[in-house]
Amino acid sequence: MTLVYLSLALVVGIYFGSHFPLPLAITLPTIAAALLIALLWRKNRPILLGGICIALFLCGALRYGAVPTSDALQSYIGKGTATITGVVVEEPEPRDSSTKLILSTRGINGEEVSGTLLVRTTRYPVYEYGDLLEVTGELEEPPEDLDGFDYRAYLASQGIYSTMYYPDIEREGSGQGPQPFQAIYSFRHQMGEALGASLSEPQGSLAQGILLGLRHNIPSSLYKDFRDSGTAHLLAISGLHMAIVAGILLSVAVWIFGRRRPTYFLVTLGALWGYALLAGMSPSVMRAAIMVSLFIFAAYVGRQRSGITAIAFAAAIMVAIDPQILWQVSFQLSFAAVLGLILLTPTFQQWGRITRAPNILVDSFAYSLGAIVATLPLITYYFGYVSLVGLPATFLALLSLPAIIVLSALVGLIGLLSVPVAQVVGWVDWLFLEYMVLVVKGFAALPWSSLEFDGIDSFWVW
Repeated sequence: MTLVYLSLALVVGIYFGSHFPLPLAITLPTIAAALLIALLWRKNRPILLGGICIALFLCGALRYGAVPTSDALQSYIGKGTATITGVVVEEPEPRDSSTKLILSTRGINGEEVSGTLLVRTTRYPVYEYGDLLEVTGELEEPPEDLDGFDYRAYLASQGIYSTMYYPDIEREGSGQGPQPFQAIYSFRHQMGEALGASLSEPQGSLAQGILLGLRHNIPSSLYKDFRDSGTAHLLAISGLHMAIVAGILLSVAVWIFGRRRPTYFLVTLGALWGYALLAGMSPSVMRAAIMVSLFIFAAYVGRQRSGITAIAFAAAIMVAIDPQILWQVSFQLSFAAVLGLILLTPTFQQWGRITRAPNILVDSFAYSLGAIVATLPLITYYFGYVSLVGLPATFLALLSLPAIIVLSALVGLIGLLSVPVAQVVGWVDWLFLEYMVLVVKGFAALPWSSLEFDGIDSFWVW
């Protein structure tokens, strides 16, 4: 547990530093004094641990103080029309009538200026990761209050301090991003198009959402049904989603290969990272995959409880590298979901054994339940609703998830070569997708399937 205490001290220090900036002239001598006391009384374990924790706490506070709170673009806000050149550095996010682009800027009005810009533009033409764009419009500061949501703080946590809405855009070039990510995003979109061509709607868009995290084609009515039934997490490649997928993969691999050989561990790990690759390998997906991989490794070596230490240490390292992720919902969900796998799943497995149901069903449900229960407070707090039917709806929907992932991947891969052949295989995939749609719609139609809240205090959530 020593590493847990040290990791916690660093993270709490970063959080403290975000609210109470500490002067360097006082903090550095205090760190030195704490380390000196720990060194002199190193044989006294509480003093040794306490001294190091104090030093890490203060280092965390200083680390947050070094985080930029603005960029060069901000100085051009409110100064009229500006022409900015930049590269699309994240996969574009299309909506019904608009597209969100994240640009790493190279220059503004002919001058070299670096920063990150959020651009909201029309749905068409379609832009791609790595495109070099010239955008002309007025820079704006993100709104602080967007329907009760602090949008400015949300963007600031991602290093974005400037926005531009519906500017004139000219594509100056393409292929400016790192080649590995360009290949991943290109392959992902080709698979998405193959799925859309091989499956009818809304099953095709649902397969795109579950397998690839491409949710923009899912009908709004169906997405609302997923939300009301408490199964919306199945459409987002988040920590919760990855935890559930990993739990199912682990259960299936153990059922097929047994625990005596390392095959089940290698297959689960390979399938998890293959899934992360298909999902686009965004920073949030990679963080979730790393945390879930640590849990799988802890389960493999038979020291599942020690996974807490590994997860805490990994989280501390991630936060130390980028303190802003501490406020990102995706990071918090990933951490909570993996903690649920470690702390809650064993209890649910014991309860499930009483039913004498097949182990593969018990384990799959226990892993899913552990992740869902652990993340429920966060979902309630951030999204302002709680589904009263989420657990049974998720369990029944999860029965089809492994088949959907495998068959959709198969349909997408075959569709890259031959859509007619993929459509034949797609009939089987369609059955599982239609089953999930029926489950979701059925539970969403129940009276009081979900409750919405306004202004929830974090104390009552936890």
